[in-house]
Amino acid sequence: MKVSQEQKAQNRSRILSEAGRLFREKGFDAVSVAEVMQAAGMTHGGFYGHFRSKDDLVAQTIAHTAGSQSATDDLSSWVNTYLSAPHRDHPELGCPMAALAGLMRQQAPEARASMSQVLTAQIDTLSDIMPGTDAAKRRRAAIGNWSAMVGALILARSIDDPSLSDEVLSETRAWIDERKLPDPAVPTQKRPAA
Repeated sequence: MKVSQEQKAQNRSRILSEAGRLFREKGFDAVSVAEVMQAAGMTHGGFYGHFRSKDDLVAQTIAHTAGSQSATDDLSSWVNTYLSAPHRDHPELGCPMAALAGLMRQQAPEARASMSQVLTAQIDTLSDIMPGTDAAKRRRAAIGNWSAMVGALILARSIDDPSLSDEVLSETRAWIDERKLPDPAVPTQKRPAA
């Protein structure tokens, strides 16, 4: 029985969603193609109708998973959601960057290229919502804030001390909030009297 293009697209999306969840939960090497297909409710034999190899699956999954993340125009909301206990406690549902970045060095070039595209998109999105008019400064702030957010989430997930984990998240949120305020050590320029 021939599968319609619509059904094939739905099957592919289900495979990518399940692969994304499993890769974020367990890592790339701990997840087999058969496990992904079983989680998607399909047979292992159907895999090659959608992907050339597991490396292709990894690359496609990174793009798919990042594309399913919701962005917001409100920087504070984004930071608060990202650096939250639920996000920390459920890597299988969260940001692929924090869950997978440390594993990318060993991946195929196509997977690393996919992660580069995801990182570029995240930086561009953050740059657009950063305050200020200087594009270079907004981009620098976006890179710094994104690096702090991803790093904090990785660190918070890596330890067995709940108090320290919570502190890493909350203090990183506070540090990012401080970056948005004017620096009190730099005098503000007064306008001349009219």
